[in-house]
Amino acid sequence: MPELPEVEVCRRGLQPEVEGQTILGAVVRSPRLRLPLSATLGETLAGQRVAAVRRRGKYLLLDCRGGVEDGCLIIHLGMSGSLRFVPFATPPGKHDHVDIVFAGQILRFADPRRFGVVLWQAAGEAPHPLLAVLGIEPLGDEFTADWLFAATRRRAAPIKPLLMDSHLVVGVGNIYASESLFRAGISPLRAANRISRERYGQLVPAIRQTLSDAIAAGGSSIRDYVHSDGGAGCFQVECAVYDRAGEPCRRCDGVVRQVRQGGRSTFYCAACQH
Repeated sequence: MPELPEVEVCRRGLQPEVEGQTILGAVVRSPRLRLPLSATLGETLAGQRVAAVRRRGKYLLLDCRGGVEDGCLIIHLGMSGSLRFVPFATPPGKHDHVDIVFAGQILRFADPRRFGVVLWQAAGEAPHPLLAVLGIEPLGDEFTADWLFAATRRRAAPIKPLLMDSHLVVGVGNIYASESLFRAGISPLRAANRISRERYGQLVPAIRQTLSDAIAAGGSSIRDYVHSDGGAGCFQVECAVYDRAGEPCRRCDGVVRQVRQGGRSTFYCAACQH
């Protein structure tokens, strides 16, 4: 699933192409993805100018002005979704569910597993329920060691799945949680409320740097994820522990181990993460 770095890379790819541009309309080929698709989406988007391209957690937000009503187009890539620009003459494939039509090109949303979201929210409405439950942004100023220490005092769950809880912190997916904990030297098995303020002082910048490095590398392309121009991310080749079970640790004489936490694989070095 695309996580924060992949969605941020997507946002940065879309921004110079669509910000300030007018949407001519939209073509909807499927009745629903994870949620139903509006049959009138094309009419709603026609004449809208994209005022800004933002990100909230793993959601892309296209702020629109000037159409039948101001609002925001909310897009989530789901497990396997992608956004890419295609010329007008490009025929849609089996899994190409939505086209957003601009004057010079089409922004096409594909989603083989149909877990994605394409929703319109009118301006002035309360935050959409999908967004209202999201936690803090790990690259925002509010994400500090003091905040994370305070937020975990009553949380006895292991720190790694807790970092992946979008109600607490958004966008720190499986790869990035494992890599951040390795960089901070903290075991993914350690209870969150048994980690000191000082060690959170190491973990928070490790999370920030891991996410920033992943963005700079174009994200991670493990299965389906590609950029809006069709390119792939390469952070996965830089991973110190993720998907390296049984291989030597790159920091000590230990060996990378693999365990299951919350149904997901966790990779770590027991020798230097404690």
